[in-house]
Amino acid sequence: MRNQPTTMGIKLGINAYGKNAINLSKIIRHADHHEFRQISVSVALEGDFETAHTLGDNSRILPTDTQKNTVYALAKEHFTSTIEDFGLHLANFFFSRNPQISKVKIELVEHGWQRMSFDGTAHTHAFTGGSTEKRRAIITQTAQGAQVSAGLQDLLLLKTTDSAFEKYIKDEYTVLKETTDRILATKCEATWPYTRTDLDFEATYQKIRTTLLRTFAGHKSQSVQQTLYAIGEQILLENETVKGISLIMPNKHYIPFNLEQFGMDNNNEIFIATDEPFGYITGTVVRE
Repeated sequence: MRNQPTTMGIKLGINAYGKNAINLSKIIRHADHHEFRQISVSVALEGDFETAHTLGDNSRILPTDTQKNTVYALAKEHFTSTIEDFGLHLANFFFSRNPQISKVKIELVEHGWQRMSFDGTAHTHAFTGGSTEKRRAIITQTAQGAQVSAGLQDLLLLKTTDSAFEKYIKDEYTVLKETTDRILATKCEATWPYTRTDLDFEATYQKIRTTLLRTFAGHKSQSVQQTLYAIGEQILLENETVKGISLIMPNKHYIPFNLEQFGMDNNNEIFIATDEPFGYITGTVVRE
């Protein structure tokens, strides 16, 4: 019988451990050009680790430093395509070699770098970065199999018209004026689980991202909430391998500046950009 803590009525609840923010960069050398890839990987393991907590017995603990080293070592041969594919390989590696583990969760965030282009030709080994947008993948593996979720974060979106906000609740503290024409801006985060793991992750991701952008641009918005739903709805309609999609769309405010004090009209031309406070809108669109 396994040794148990002596304190009656107390036990260990849900727990996990791992290594966060494993920053990895890789040059992939093709015959005629280079790729530069920069990712951050986080590993979380769940399983039978009770005696480590209660007795200080580390015999079932895979050191987090070992987890870090594993990510770097496996990247040499196996980080050659999408972060989803690399995450699947990592999750299976940890799960298959450690019987004490019941669940592996791998989170990957990719920082985008693009090859410079001159006179219509991409440079072989020079890159530009700086965009806030990042690509994400979350891989979970258990005895029942693997699950892949993809997504993006910090995607700045803005359109200068086709956005309104009116007929909302007004009370004694409401000073916001109704508008039929405003700037709609957000820093979008989206996550969607796939129904399968045998997908062309690159093509599927790019298709979903394009749908997100096209819907945002073309939607005549009555609120951020309505636009969020329209984006999720269209992605599900066009992609049967997506189970659902969760979106976070904080409202980045652009407030018209008062030019009347100078005897001038402001026809939605001059704005003050404000970072805080901001509206925070979230929603998940699922299939019935």
